[in-house]
Amino acid sequence: MRLITPRRFFTFVVLALVYAGYNIAYASSDGGSGHGGPILDVLLELVVILLAAKLGGDLFERVNQPAVLGELVIGMLIGNMHLLGVDMFIHFQQDLTLEILAELGVIILLFEVGLESTVKDMLKVGGTAFMVAVFGVVVPFFLGWGVGIIFLPDANTLVHLFIGATLTATSVGITARVLKDIGKINAKESKIILGAAVIDDILGLIILAVVSGVITAANQGGEGISSLDVFMIIGKAVLFIVGAVVIGAYVLPHFFNMAFKLKVKGVFLSISLFICFALAYVAGQIQLAPIVGAFAAGLILEDVHFTKFRERGEHTIEELIEPIAVFLVPIFFVRMGMMVDLTTFAKVEILGFAAVMTIAAIIGKQFCSLAIFDKSLNRIAVGLGMIPRGEVGLIFAGIGAKLMLDGQAVVSNETYSAVVIMVIITTLVTPPLLKMSMLRGEKE
Repeated sequence: MRLITPRRFFTFVVLALVYAGYNIAYASSDGGSGHGGPILDVLLELVVILLAAKLGGDLFERVNQPAVLGELVIGMLIGNMHLLGVDMFIHFQQDLTLEILAELGVIILLFEVGLESTVKDMLKVGGTAFMVAVFGVVVPFFLGWGVGIIFLPDANTLVHLFIGATLTATSVGITARVLKDIGKINAKESKIILGAAVIDDILGLIILAVVSGVITAANQGGEGISSLDVFMIIGKAVLFIVGAVVIGAYVLPHFFNMAFKLKVKGVFLSISLFICFALAYVAGQIQLAPIVGAFAAGLILEDVHFTKFRERGEHTIEELIEPIAVFLVPIFFVRMGMMVDLTTFAKVEILGFAAVMTIAAIIGKQFCSLAIFDKSLNRIAVGLGMIPRGEVGLIFAGIGAKLMLDGQAVVSNETYSAVVIMVIITTLVTPPLLKMSMLRGEKE
C-alpha cells in the first residue's frame, strides 16, 4: 500500500510553500523580531527555495528536460506571485543573504565545470575542436552584437557587446547527457563537441571578463577607455588563466603533499575549496568575474594531485563537492528565475527581441560546421550539439544585471527576460534535434 502518492507529495509541497511564505511575510511585518532574529527569515526562505527547486526539477526531468529549467521556471513563478496579489515572496529578490548564497552557488558550479576537464584534455582535443570552438564563439558574439544594435539602438555600445558575450556561452552538459543516453558518447562527433566545449567555455569566460572589465573601467574613467586599456584587460584575463595553469603544474603538487601530512578530518575538501575561493577572489580583485577564477581552479586540479588522498581512502573531489553543489546551486537558478519580470513578456517588442536573439543563438553555433573539413563526419550534429546555453547563459545575464553603466544596469529587466526566453528555447530544442541528427547519420 502506497502511503505517499505523487499527488499527496505535490499537495504537501504546495502547502509547505504557502505556510513558509506566510511565515516569512509575518516575520517581515513584525520586523524580523523573535527568538531567532533575522536568521528565521533566511531559514524560511531556504525552505521555500529548496522545496520549490526540487519540485520544479523533478517535474521537468519527468518530461526528459534538464532540472535546471525546472528551477528557473519555478523561480519565475515565485518571483511573480505578486501579480496574483500574493506579496509574501516579493522581498526575496532584495535579500542580501540569498544573493550571497546564490553567488557562492555559481562559484561552486563553475568549479565543478572546471573539474570535468583538465589542461591535458585541452591539449588533446586537436585543431578541429579548437576551430569549432573559435567559430562557435566569434560568430554568435558578432550576431548578438548586431541584435543588440537593432533592438537597443539608443543603448551604449558596451551594452551591445555584453549581449554578444551572452550568446557565446555553451552548456555542454545537456549535450553530453543526450549523447550518453543514445549511446554515442564515444563517437568522433561527440569527442569534437565535448573537446570544443572546453575551449568554448574558456573563450567565453575570457570574453565575459574583457567586456565586464571594459564596462567597469568605463564607469571609473567617466568618458570611456582607450584601445590600450582594452588590450590590458585582455592581457590580464589571458595572464590569469596562464598563471593558474602554471600554478597547477608547479605549485599545487607540493601544496597537496604538505596538506597530506595534516591529520585533521576534511583537509582534502578544505584545501580544494581554499584553491577555488582564493582564485575566485584574485579574479575579482583584478576586475575579472570571480567565476573565471573558480573555473580556472577546477581546471588545474588534476587526479595526480589527489593520488595520496585516494590511496588513503578519501572520496574524489567531485564526490565531496556534490553535496555542497546540491544545496547552493539551485538557490542560484531559482533566484535567477525570480529576477524575470513576466509582465515584460506581454510586450511585443520584447518577444521580438527574444525571437531574433534565439535565432541568432542557434544560427551562430551552426557556423561551427565550417571548421570541419572531414566529409565523413556529421557536421550538422556538431553544430546542434553546441546550441544549448543553459546555465552558462543565465550566469552571463546575471552578471550583466549587476553591472552598472551610466547609472543603469547593463542588462535591463526587458533584456534579461529576452535572454531567459533564448536560454529556455535553445535548451529545449537541442535534445530532440541532436538525437535525430546523430541517429539519422548512423542510418545513412
